[in-house]
Formats: sequence, C-alpha cells, structure tokens
Amino acid sequence: MNEPKASAKMITRLFFRLLPVQILLAAVSSVNGIVSSFFATNYVGVDAMSAVGLYGPISTILGAVSTMLAGGSAILCGKYLGRNEPEKVQSLFSLNMLFSALFAGLCCIVFLILGVFDLTGLFTRDLAVRPLFNRYLIGQVIGIFPLILGNQLPVYLSMENKQKRTMAASLIYIAVNLVLNYLFVQVLHLEAFGLALASSLGMWVFFAVQAQVFLNRKAHLQFRFRNLFLRDGLEILRVGFPGAASLGYQTIRGLIVNYLIGVFVGSVGISAFAASNNLLALFWSVPTGMLAVSRLMISISIGEEDRQTLTDVMRIMFNRFIPIMCAISAVIIICAEPFTRIFFQDPGESVYGTTVWCFRILPLCMPFSIIAMHFMCYGQASGKNVLVHVLALLDGFICVAGFTALLIQWLDLNSACIANVLNGVICLLFIVLYAWFNTKCFPRSMDKLMVIPEAFGADDDERLDITVHNMDEVLAVSRQITEFCQKRGLDKRRSYLASLCMEEMAGNVVDHGFTKDQKKHTVDIRVVHKDDDMILRIRDDCVPFDPEERKELIDP
Repeated sequence: MNEPKASAKMITRLFFRLLPVQILLAAVSSVNGIVSSFFATNYVGVDAMSAVGLYGPISTILGAVSTMLAGGSAILCGKYLGRNEPEKVQSLFSLNMLFSALFAGLCCIVFLILGVFDLTGLFTRDLAVRPLFNRYLIGQVIGIFPLILGNQLPVYLSMENKQKRTMAASLIYIAVNLVLNYLFVQVLHLEAFGLALASSLGMWVFFAVQAQVFLNRKAHLQFRFRNLFLRDGLEILRVGFPGAASLGYQTIRGLIVNYLIGVFVGSVGISAFAASNNLLALFWSVPTGMLAVSRLMISISIGEEDRQTLTDVMRIMFNRFIPIMCAISAVIIICAEPFTRIFFQDPGESVYGTTVWCFRILPLCMPFSIIAMHFMCYGQASGKNVLVHVLALLDGFICVAGFTALLIQWLDLNSACIANVLNGVICLLFIVLYAWFNTKCFPRSMDKLMVIPEAFGADDDERLDITVHNMDEVLAVSRQITEFCQKRGLDKRRSYLASLCMEEMAGNVVDHGFTKDQKKHTVDIRVVHKDDDMILRIRDDCVPFDPEERKELIDP
C-alpha cells in the first residue's frame, strides 16, 4: 500500500471515530426545538408554535457568537497543537470562557428588557402571538449563560480525551428537557413560558455535567487569569468572525423570510416552516458534526503544513459525507407525512399540507450545504477572506432571502424551501468559479479546487512518509530516516536524534496503543526537512493518550 493511501485510511478512521460525539453534541440544541415544537402544537396551540418560530433569529444570533468563539478557538487550538505550543492552548481556553461569559451576560440583560417591557414589535405585531413570544423570550433568558458556555466546552473536552462526558451531558439534557416540558406545559400549564423554562433548566444541567471536568485540579486545561496571551483573544474573534458572519447573515435572512411568510402566507406558514425546520435541525446535526471534526483536522494540517492531509479531509467530505447526506435527505423526503404528523394530525388543515411540502423540498439543499460549510471553514483557517465572506453573504442572506422574495407571490411557502436549494447550487458554482479565477484554469484536482498555494507544504523530495503496521516495520524506521537525512545533507547529530526519537515513539505506540483493543491500527510517521528546519510528526489511530498522564510526565 502506498503511503498517501495509508494516510487517507487513517484519517478516515479518525473522522468516523470522532464523528458520533460531534453529531450528538450538535443534536442537543435541535432536540430543544423539536420538543418545544411538539408540546407547543399539541398542548398549547398554533400561536405558541409561531412564538417558537419567531425565536429562531434570536437563536441564530446566539449560535453565531457561539460559533465565532468555538470555531475561532478550535482553529487556533489546532494550529497551536500542530506547532506544539500547549501554553497557548491553555490561554485560549481561559480567554474563550471569559468572552463567552461576558457576551452571555449582555444578552441576558437585553432580551430580558425586550420581553418584560413588550419591546418585541420588531419580531411580530400579531396581538395574539406577541404576549406568548414575550413570555417565551423571558424563559429562554434563564438558559443563555449555560447555552453559550456549554457550546464551547466540547472543543476542550476532546483535548482532555473526555468526549464521553459531552455524550453523557447530551443524553442527560434530552431526558431532563422532556421531563420538564411535560411538567411545565402539560401538568402546570405554563404555556410558552414553560416551553422556554424547560429548555433553559435542561441547558444548565448540560453545562454542569461538562464543566465539572475543568473544576478538577487534575484537568490539563483550567480557567486562570495569569499568563494570558491577550492578543489571542482578538485572534479568536478575527478567525471565528467569518463563520459567525454567516450565521449573522442568516439572522437577517430569518427576519426577512419570517416577514415575507407572515405577509403572504400568514401565521400558518410561520408555524409550518418553524415545525419543519425544528425537526430538520436534528438531521442538520450530522453535517454540523462532520464539520466540527473537519475543522480541527483542517487547522492542524495547516499548522503542520501538511498538504496531503489537508486535501484528504476534503476528499473524505466529497466521497463519504456527501453520499451519507444524500441518503439522509432521501429518508426525510420519503417520511414527509409521518414527520408532519408529529406536529399536525389533521390532513384537512392547510398547515398540514404546507408542512409536508417543506419536508419534501428542504432536504434537497443538505448535500450542497455541506460543501459550502467545509470550504468556508477551510477559507477561515487558511486566510482566504474573499472566499469566506462571499460564501457567507450568499449562503446566509442573498440567495435565500432574494429567491424567496422573487417567488413567494406565486409559490407561497414553497418559495422559501426552493430558495434554500437554489442557494446551495449558487454557492457550489461560486466555489468552482473562485478556484477557476485564482488558478487561471478549470479546477480538475483537489489542490486546484482548494486553491492551495504552491509553496504550501513540503515537496516530495523534502519529506519522508512511513506507515507502520507492526513491530517488524518499526525496526526499519531508524534506517529509513537516517538514509533520508543523509540524502538531505543533515548533520550526523540531528540525523541520529531524529531516527532514534521516531523509532522509540513508534515502538511505544505499537507496544501500548496496538494492544489496548482487538482492532487493527497503524502509525503514520512524517519527517520534513524544509528551509533547514526539521519537523518530526507521528500520528496513530489507537486509543487516545490520557492528557493527565502527559501532565504528570512533563511536571517539573
């Protein structure tokens, strides 16, 4: 097996090992929407469902800032991990928590004022819906703090090898949310306020289960004010802003689309659109989880200047993720009516048929969207600001709002669904045209489509890639590295240390990592000599090393 194929197989295994936790994490917020929608439509009424739908743009705003902080931190952490700078990862953790807490406090004050003093005319002028929306907003305020901070912690839990803690927190949240919704809505009849309060209290449980890890003195990452690299705080915002900008545009898009639906279709349209989107959010957790895994791999690859892994990530997206999303989209379309009956039981009601068509059209945009999401993430990590900002503007605002405005007079609510599909097509065309313009030729390879600079990474003669499957192959590592160093003209001391280090480390992985389970494993070794710098990297797909052990090993 040649080395690039072996490396790609390892990356694929790593992706699918990390993916379940990330999908479950992304599904947590969507469960809130589904549960709220179910109890709103079945136990409160259509007006309450409208209130839930009207909260969508606010939820997007919170998601935008959470994404900016979490995404910026993940990308920077990946780069610092790739450069072996753990002290900067610690600083990023503290800065991330500080910024998240400040933003959450500000949001609580603003939204509380809007709800208490009935200043929500921007969202709706419907006299029946507005009081419900005010109470729903006040209830959601209680959960803003744990929502924003809780969304940051999974990035760092993965570095502590505590991904199972995120999974446990997610499952507990789902259970608590269901029980509290039943108690507050069906038993105590708190209506819209009960819907929001159940979600908020559940989110506090979700946050507490995760945060407990970092309150332990043995945790590798801990919140501390000393040794902060304040410049990294601004870097978090700068790197994460393009991703947040996309969700910011989506907030404006949500307000415009809700307004258009309210004018041309009415509250029935808002209820149908909200119900379908809230259930589809559960399925959107799959591409969101995929992107979360890709984001870290992309940023580490850029930090290491690893061209092969960088393109492998995108190939996995095209070859594995898109077929999965096509299959998921097909299942949703086939199950359009059963999904509709979760919220609306009477086929004779206009809201029933409208919701069915939402489930039949909206899923078609999912395979397109995962491409745009990955290229936007890659653009963020590699500094391709034009690509990121134009994609964010197209995907977040121009296409969906524009096509909806053009078509809604003739197609009613279906216009908003079709607009999402057309948006995906336009974004894909822009990615291809962007590559064509920058490379001066039609992109026929992944390198060209990604517009990777020629100087990025090491040339074939500047690097050595070795894949180890067993201890017999470990014994050859030292010889191969020594021969590579001699060929590159390195001095004997550096050659000796490089070959000794990598043979010892590879041997330790085979001895200890390969024996932890019954699965087949490999070790990927890369030696790079570029501009008189020597870079040694070792990667494996074994059971993760415990950071607490590492902390003890390096303790002075």
